[in-house]
Amino acid sequence: MKVEGQNVLIEANASMNGGDGPQSYCQNSFFQKAGLEAMKEIMQKEIRDKFDVGKPSSNKSLTIKIADFGCSTGPNTFHAVQIILEAIQQKLQSETINSQEPEYQVFFNDLVTNDFNTLFASLPPKRQYHTAAVPGSFLNVVLPKSSIHFAYSAFSLNWLSKLPLEIIDKNSPAWNEGMIHYSSNQKDVLGAYAVQFANDFESFLCARKQELVSGGLVSVLVSGVPNGTCFSETSTGKLYEIFGSCFVDMANKGLIHKDKVDSFNLPVYFPSPKEIKAVVEKNGYFNIEKMEIPPNPTYQTGVPDSKKYAISSRAVYEGILCQHFGSEFVDELFKLFRKKVDETEPAIFLNPGKKNLVVLFVLLKLKPSPH
Repeated sequence: MKVEGQNVLIEANASMNGGDGPQSYCQNSFFQKAGLEAMKEIMQKEIRDKFDVGKPSSNKSLTIKIADFGCSTGPNTFHAVQIILEAIQQKLQSETINSQEPEYQVFFNDLVTNDFNTLFASLPPKRQYHTAAVPGSFLNVVLPKSSIHFAYSAFSLNWLSKLPLEIIDKNSPAWNEGMIHYSSNQKDVLGAYAVQFANDFESFLCARKQELVSGGLVSVLVSGVPNGTCFSETSTGKLYEIFGSCFVDMANKGLIHKDKVDSFNLPVYFPSPKEIKAVVEKNGYFNIEKMEIPPNPTYQTGVPDSKKYAISSRAVYEGILCQHFGSEFVDELFKLFRKKVDETEPAIFLNPGKKNLVVLFVLLKLKPSPH
């Protein structure tokens, strides 16, 4: 499906940079790692308090199944699995169930274009679990019904499955001309993004409802904003604004076509706790066991490292940029981005009253099925 040359469906091009080279996601996912570290303690405590596999009989072996939805590549997914595994083991040990030690199986899910080869080549050699790849969109059911005890997704739900049609329609009041993302001044654009996020999150919950065992848990980690705050008002939003200005500058120099800029939008959304809660309650299949914003990761506390931010942005967005604009301009784009971040007034990032993007931790429990 296309509107004005824009590929509306995102899935085929949304995978992170593969491999383990200097511009790979594997080597440049430090911001995601910081977010994971920020919620480790909370997540483990909640798993110990809420995880329940029932009371297996002493003569029956148990396999606890965990799924990472949107696993991408690199060490973060294995670190997350270890955090989950340790908490489950602690919970089972504390209950002193008289049965044999369970086995563990972990399913790594992502789009078919994800670099599963790099992921599995870097599996921890002394891991305590069996593994399997599950390619496909997590907005659909990708595992057998009632088969998973614990579902986990970190930062993948920030990605939209498709761009809202109205933001790339020249005849729509939500047409996002000259911009690559939403801002607080563009209510129609912001609203279109919000609706698409809610629809995607609803699909995610419906799929997990099918796959989880009764009482199964879903742990979601997303980048978001505090209630009442728009992403464009945050320090990270300022960086996205700078990034967008690079496209306009390059179009003005004739390096890329203006029409290409007008039809390009970053397919990511940063929800508030209020929005997350509204979707879960509307969906109706899950109870919210915990929703918390851990302390801000340390990278949010000062002037951004322009080199680190540029290369991590490239690792995340290069695929969709190359698909839309072609690969020949990418080096120049990120060189310009780094230069403009360096030239930005440091006070913008050091202002004590500035608003920050937050890491939002949500733990959901599947409600019992009505008899």
